[in-house]
Amino acid sequence: MGNYSKAEILRIVEDEDVEFIRLQFTDMFGNLKNIAIPASRLIKAMENRCTIDMASLEGFDRGEETDLYLKPDLNTFNILPWRPQQGKVARLLCDVCMENGEEYAASPRQILKRAVKRAENHGYTFQLNPECEFFLFHTDDNGRPTTLTHERAGYLDISPIDLGENTRRDIILTLEEMGYEIDSSHHEIAPAQHEIDFTFEDALTVADKLMTFKMVVRTIAKRYGLHATFMPKPRMDMNGSGMHLNMRLLKDGKNVFEDEEKELSRAGEAFLAGILRHAAGMTAIFNPLVNSYKRLVPDSSAPSEITWSKRQRNTLIHVRKRMSEGLNLELRSPDSSSNPYLVFALCLEAGLDGIERQLSSPQELTEDIRKLSGKEKKEQGIVRLPENLGEALEAMQEDALVLETLGEPYASEYWQVKRKEWKSYLKQVSEWELDRYLYLV
Repeated sequence: MGNYSKAEILRIVEDEDVEFIRLQFTDMFGNLKNIAIPASRLIKAMENRCTIDMASLEGFDRGEETDLYLKPDLNTFNILPWRPQQGKVARLLCDVCMENGEEYAASPRQILKRAVKRAENHGYTFQLNPECEFFLFHTDDNGRPTTLTHERAGYLDISPIDLGENTRRDIILTLEEMGYEIDSSHHEIAPAQHEIDFTFEDALTVADKLMTFKMVVRTIAKRYGLHATFMPKPRMDMNGSGMHLNMRLLKDGKNVFEDEEKELSRAGEAFLAGILRHAAGMTAIFNPLVNSYKRLVPDSSAPSEITWSKRQRNTLIHVRKRMSEGLNLELRSPDSSSNPYLVFALCLEAGLDGIERQLSSPQELTEDIRKLSGKEKKEQGIVRLPENLGEALEAMQEDALVLETLGEPYASEYWQVKRKEWKSYLKQVSEWELDRYLYLV
């Protein structure tokens, strides 16, 4: 992603023989959508005159007015490396706008931009470095995804045990060709599970890149006859996939989470405390699927309680110190099925709320929570995260900061759609229930 003018983009399109441009935007639930236009209509697009009918898209309720406009962010122009080299295809990420040019308040990208602007007004820059986990599974004879893999590789294994190494390599090469800076990649704990880590950048840039990242991962995996999934818990017998967020807050170029001794500062503690205070209310956004809560269970490597620690890594927030990057806060509950624009906006607003109110963090967890009994957790005041999507939605409704950050129309629509999804799940009869009860009762 670069700093482009309209003239520069028009020149690149002509010089590189670009024939189609995808105008992309993100819906309420973090799904990338687009319309494709021929290069001859690019000027029209850059004048924000391309429309989309929102009537069929959840989360963009405009009543009788269903036409909204796409406003391309010129800095996100990119040629898609996997498309034909003659008659190339490029893309532009877009904001959703109304006819008067005002950005639509309930657009996920606009929600993050509002939070970023508020932070900037206080002199802050919010940076993140995501760690994205995903699975590479086989497809069946009809090309449909399965949860099957022949691989038995584990954490940090290499080829030939790691059967996905070539796929992962091509994903990274494609991302680098698009201007991404990748920090590292490796095989994760479960068979067929992989992780690719970004470098620290500002929140809006990282959210944009995450949306493109998922598109690239799926596209390259398909070339290898594989299906890439960011589903949090696709198999009961394997670790789930998360999207750990390493966060830092800068002011005048300085990391405000660090004090003079390079330890957690008072501002860092307050930011941490703000996230912990609102963790339950934000969980429906961080973990938006019924399946998300199959990952957030006790005695697993994913967090299930609202805790923090400098020493224990399986807490909700881990205070990390790395030689090259200094001190940062690692939030470990979100998964990649979430909408990054919303996740980042809520993290930032919750942290700033902690700083403004000078909140103090609860007691640090100094021992492995998996070794604590329920009674010991209660004595230490350790609170559980919502155990399912239904509980998370109720907690969301009770958190004023979450509702204010999302905006009332957006929060209401999201709650209703997700509540309907939860109720639909409750009506299902699973194979587990049939196996356990059919012959028993």
